[in-house]
Amino acid sequence: MKAAIFSALGAAEDVLVVSSIKKPSPAHGEVLVRIHCSAVNPSDVKKRSGPSPGLLDDGFVIPHSDGSGIIESVGVGVPASRVGERVWVYQAQYARRFGTACEYVALPANRAVSLPATSSFSDGACMGIPAMTAHRCVFSDGSVEGKTVLVTGGAGRVGHYAIQWAKHAGAQVVATASNPQAEDHCFAAGADAVCPHGGGELIRIISEMTSGKGVDRVVDGEFGANLPGLLDAVNTGAVIATYSSMAVPEPVLPFRRMMFMDLTLRLVLVYAMPESAKQHAIDDITEYLGRGMLQHRIAHRVPLDQVAESHQLIEKGGFYGAVVLDV
Repeated sequence: MKAAIFSALGAAEDVLVVSSIKKPSPAHGEVLVRIHCSAVNPSDVKKRSGPSPGLLDDGFVIPHSDGSGIIESVGVGVPASRVGERVWVYQAQYARRFGTACEYVALPANRAVSLPATSSFSDGACMGIPAMTAHRCVFSDGSVEGKTVLVTGGAGRVGHYAIQWAKHAGAQVVATASNPQAEDHCFAAGADAVCPHGGGELIRIISEMTSGKGVDRVVDGEFGANLPGLLDAVNTGAVIATYSSMAVPEPVLPFRRMMFMDLTLRLVLVYAMPESAKQHAIDDITEYLGRGMLQHRIAHRVPLDQVAESHQLIEKGGFYGAVVLDV
């Protein structure tokens, strides 16, 4: 089969190649999926560029955790009725060498989730890291119905789904954005209010929306840099759920202030989510896909043979939406 692989860490153009390798067979409890689309996430790019200790100890890696396709065969212990099922897959390359940037992937059956006929393969490929991370951030600490939720970077891949999850669950949502185009994306996803990152305007809008109390929940994508402003924006007893802190990777916490506000800090990594939380996300994704209630944004579609270019797009940034490989 055709697969994108890397045998060393480094720049995409230097280490990513498309090769012909042996087609896998599903082991006990696994399914074999003919991949149609493979999504490229920032975490995939970071693994390839390094440092990623131990990643290549057992040989080359096929990148990408998320994708979609059709189950071609099943291993022992998996119902034969799943053959022919359209699925989206997640965590294909977590604690495993072989991900979705290839024609076929064999993976545990529970990592292949039914994809409604009304959903495209490109949309299905976006359900793993972005949609599940957003779901965990919104719902990790209970219902948000009747609450006010702040989504920083609402036009980003995770923020886009976080706005939708919160709105569908009955929350009032305010999002931050860096420019008018990003603001439009936030409003299109369902945000009630959008304002620039940080500063007085954000605090003013939140104060008006909450009668001066502050927001109840935060979904944040740049924790270290955003924390000072977040503390001015949240209500006593609020939950800050964050999934990234690239600009300030080792932030210093104002412990005393946070303690006296009775704040909860929720650190979210999709791979480390409890299985119950993953299943909660899958159940909601299945329901909302079936009802056509989730919006998706595909910014770039790239053929498998140009996998290096797909990684370069993620590294360069400057666009809104997912990067998807057509396999």
